[in-house]
Amino acid sequence: MILKETIAEVTDHHTGLIHNQSNDTSRECLSELKIYDSFVLVISGVRRCGKSTLIKQLLKSRQESAMLLNFEDPRLSGFELADFTKLDTMAVEKSWEIMAFDEIQHITGWEKYIRSKVGSRQKIIITGSNASLLSREFGTSLTGRHITKELFPFSYSEFLLFLGLSPGADSLMNYSDHGGFPEYLKIRDEEILYRLMDDIIFRDIAVRYGIRQHQMLRQLTVYMISNIGKRYSLNNLRKVFGFGSVRSVADYISWMEDSYLIFSLPKFSYSIKKTIVNPRKVYCIDNGLVNVNSLSFSRDPGRKLENLVYLHLRRNHTELYYYSEKWECDFVIVEKGQPVKAIQVCYHLDSDNLDREIRGLEEAMSDLKISQAVIVTFDQEDSFNIGATEVKAIPAWKYLART
Repeated sequence: MILKETIAEVTDHHTGLIHNQSNDTSRECLSELKIYDSFVLVISGVRRCGKSTLIKQLLKSRQESAMLLNFEDPRLSGFELADFTKLDTMAVEKSWEIMAFDEIQHITGWEKYIRSKVGSRQKIIITGSNASLLSREFGTSLTGRHITKELFPFSYSEFLLFLGLSPGADSLMNYSDHGGFPEYLKIRDEEILYRLMDDIIFRDIAVRYGIRQHQMLRQLTVYMISNIGKRYSLNNLRKVFGFGSVRSVADYISWMEDSYLIFSLPKFSYSIKKTIVNPRKVYCIDNGLVNVNSLSFSRDPGRKLENLVYLHLRRNHTELYYYSEKWECDFVIVEKGQPVKAIQVCYHLDSDNLDREIRGLEEAMSDLKISQAVIVTFDQEDSFNIGATEVKAIPAWKYLART
């Protein structure tokens, strides 16, 4: 329980930040966000990726009375479900048309309150840094009554705008090394990314899921982000780290994914069973975060480039896979259950690797009946014929600038 006076003080403070919002880089998704009184707008993403800033930008752009409340404010410690009624009273007094709640997952039972607001005159926006928590609660309480937008750290285009740079090999190398977390790009103090990693591991995973084996969690996390672009199997991880069961490993991996720290890319198969049992490839939310926390990754420009391409694709497509039989194709885009495009990533094409990269694309295109393909390089431009299809090699600084 918390005093109404305290809630009012904190709410006034956070709401005041909307109009004091500096001219931060506008996110690419800002123009896409719609607020309806019959649907809850949900913005989810890894912590510190800019969700709070995006909400302020969105509210500032609206010609409506709005309120913003961030539940990570320590003054709200002790806020309970019943305290939302005090907010309702304030909403009437101040004629709020939009109510925005930042990191709402900290409040037990929050979904009951949000459900009660759907269909009212007030429009609701919420953010959270746990995908599973938000989707689970909305899946049971607000099925079909919410619109979700995932937010990542800066894309390459946003990175360029933020730092006032031009697309090209130099800025791409900069982006590949430092990633897209806004706060880190402003200061370039690696301690920011060390602490961010700790916050995700301990606050978003260990505390939330009651994990006592902190050292094992950290070791597994570092191992995963040190092996970006490589395949992993749950059984092998169980053996390496001494887990009691495959289920335990699966839970740890799932919690890392829910916190947007890592992503698992499945192998494409028309058989759902084979897709489930085949090894997956791992990617991470941000190159800078991995560079600071994993020495092996920082020395491998090819895997750094592959991670950037994965993140670009993940921002724009909901169904992604890799394909592998005799050869391997890095990414396959699937739409409505059908593979439509194959993407191969190669830092630098040369006489030693060209045949392998082409064969990987050729196999995927032939087996999956794909007619579109591309090779993404660091800074090379070329074209090749695979059957009747012309496949272009495109510099990543051009490819990543596309939507």
